[in-house]
Amino acid sequence: MLTKDFKYPDTKAHEFVVTRLKERGVDLHQLAKIAFDLQQQFIPELTEEDCYEELLNVMHKRELLNNAMVALELDRLAEENQIKEPLLSIIRKDAGVFGVDEALALQISNIYGTIGATNFGYLDRVKYGIIKSFDTDEKHINTFIDDLLGAIVAAVCGKIAHKYA
Repeated sequence: MLTKDFKYPDTKAHEFVVTRLKERGVDLHQLAKIAFDLQQQFIPELTEEDCYEELLNVMHKRELLNNAMVALELDRLAEENQIKEPLLSIIRKDAGVFGVDEALALQISNIYGTIGATNFGYLDRVKYGIIKSFDTDEKHINTFIDDLLGAIVAAVCGKIAHKYA
């Protein structure tokens, strides 16, 4: 049971997510570049640096961190065979009717409204940039991380859209 003195570990959660993404080969600049590519046509003055700064801000949102920690851990646990069947096989095969990976991602993409959800839908369909490399990598379990990356980019796009509206 938690005591009244419990303080949510936001800093540790942020460090966990950033470290785990880095361990998986994700450079946050790659995500910022995707956001830039998606938003530059709507905001001509936007720079990749603007997108990177917004990405860093988004990466501190508790809603993102909570879902990202769960997603990253589920991929890791599945890769290490630490999940019971039948869930292990479902995650390992990235079964199309599973949908939990997209559900976690949609919670992240919706942080800045429905524009995040539409951007996530687009990214989930086209698997742009590093997202595609995770989606097509057969050496690792990437059921959650590809959607997580798309959701992070989608949230950044939503934040940028609201900022420049």
